[in-house]
Amino acid sequence: MTNTQAPALVDSHCHLPLLGAERDTADYLADAAAVGVGHVLCVAVDLETCPGVIDVARRFPNVYASVGIHPNGETDVRDTSVDELCGIAADPNVVAIGETGLDYYHQKGDSSLQHTRFRLQIQAAREIGKPLIIHTRDAAADTLRLMKEEGADRIGGVMHCFVEDWPTADAALDLGFYISFSGIVTFKNAHALQEVAKRVPLERLLVETDAPWLAPVPRRGKPNVPAYVRHTAEFLAALRGEDFETLAAATTRNFFTLFRGAGG
Repeated sequence: MTNTQAPALVDSHCHLPLLGAERDTADYLADAAAVGVGHVLCVAVDLETCPGVIDVARRFPNVYASVGIHPNGETDVRDTSVDELCGIAADPNVVAIGETGLDYYHQKGDSSLQHTRFRLQIQAAREIGKPLIIHTRDAAADTLRLMKEEGADRIGGVMHCFVEDWPTADAALDLGFYISFSGIVTFKNAHALQEVAKRVPLERLLVETDAPWLAPVPRRGKPNVPAYVRHTAEFLAALRGEDFETLAAATTRNFFTLFRGAGG
């Protein structure tokens, strides 16, 4: 990674409280800034992690929060209501609802609870006027169907850590959503995903780490950190035949366009 004087990138999705206690959050953010990553979106996975991500966003002006319930949460995860979630999301440091969505890869069988939670969080996003962060894995058709049924296009958002095919990306783009790529796109066997990444319009593209998971090449297999989003951005720029500076500026502009509460 090449050092840069002015932060130009945003890690649009990570889980700072899950990075471990070996180092302070401030150290991870300093490492990110040193390679040009100036802002971070910290995402909750259930109600119990919401206070932690909000606290990080309150302590660091370049960190923003998103609150919601991940689809992989089983029945032991406490459910919420539209009113409660909107109350949590009313904090000015919260810029989005999520991550939410559907995941049939990790959770087999009855998906009714996932559907209920997903619908509720779309409703909350529309109620409070903050965009959605959507996770989908092996559930593209149902994810898109529920998005349409609940009017997700009226509020918008991002398909985070995208791993689906082009028809899914195209349908999400038609609903006004952005597409975000994680370190998975750098993997040697991710040929199909790389073809999708070439086709996403630059003005609808985001980059992320999903740290502490999914570290990109050449850090694959190690714990992921926000600084590593630069590897993914550099890979995408080369893949798409674009200057790194152009892609960095565009993805940063896209982030602040989508997450309006983040300022800029």
